[in-house]
Amino acid sequence: MTDTVSASTDPNVIWHQHHVDQAQRSEQKQQQPVVLWFTGLSGSGKSTIAGALEAALVAEGHHTYLLDGDNIRHGLCRDLGFSDQDRAENIRRIGEVAKLMTDAGLIVLSAFISPFRAEREMVRERLPEGQFIEVFVDTPLAVCEQRDPKGLYKKARAGEIPAFTGISSDYEPPHAPAIHLTGDQRVAEHVAVCLDVLRDRGVLRT
Repeated sequence: MTDTVSASTDPNVIWHQHHVDQAQRSEQKQQQPVVLWFTGLSGSGKSTIAGALEAALVAEGHHTYLLDGDNIRHGLCRDLGFSDQDRAENIRRIGEVAKLMTDAGLIVLSAFISPFRAEREMVRERLPEGQFIEVFVDTPLAVCEQRDPKGLYKKARAGEIPAFTGISSDYEPPHAPAIHLTGDQRVAEHVAVCLDVLRDRGVLRT
């Protein structure tokens, strides 16, 4: 298991261990904390599936929080652009937020393109073993571009958006995702698959 407390670069910043820990918070909520990390191209359906899964979990009485790429960039990461360096920092910040939320005992659903394997592994390594579940929403580029819900592919093809994932910037698909969802399934089927995995892993106790 990875050590989840990393030292600050400032020697005057000392980690404070609280009396209430993750195990107690998890027991209170009757669930195991976990991060479901949805990755895939823009328009693949990540946010839609994550939102539907969260609704299903809440309906069953579970405690969740959904972190969405665009929403995060309105606040926590609004100072970042889309260079490789800024993308890495964006994911680092999200990973730290997700870690805090799992420490609170929550089931965290994270929907971000997160195009580079190294970034996703960075988040995995910050969490205790078994608390990072990579979900690959494997929708072909042609389908994503046809959907183009925000008109981003059209702008990217016109050269209006530099370094756009799938067009002018690489996407590195997971080698062995814990959950592999394909673009030809219905959202309800995706949700059912994710729920089955969570139950099989003992995340859901009730």
